Amino acid sequence: MLATVLGRLRVIGIIEAVSFLVLLLIAMPLKYFADYPDAVTVVGMAHGVLFTLYLLAVANALAARKLSWAMSAFAVIAAFLPFGPFIVDRKIR
Repeated sequence: MLATVLGRLRVIGIIEAVSFLVLLLIAMPLKYFADYPDAVTVVGMAHGVLFTLYLLAVANALAARKLSWAMSAFAVIAAFLPFGPFIVDRKIR
C-alpha cells in the first residue's frame, strides 16, 4: 500500500485523522477536565507533524497527477474536519 502515491496518501490520512480525534477526544478533555496540559503538548506536536505530512502527501499526489485540483482542494479542506480524511480515503479508494 505504501508503494503508490495514493496508498501513501491514504495511510498518512488515516493516521492523521486518528491523531486529530485523539487530540480532540482524549488530550483536550485531559487538559481541561483533569488539569493535565502535557497531553495536548505531546499529542498536539504529533498531530502537527502528521498534518504536515498529510499536506505534503496531497501535494505529492497532485504533482504526480493522481489527484485533480478539485480533489486536492477537497483533501486539504477535509484535513480541518475531524472525520475528513476518512471521507477522502473513501473517495480515492
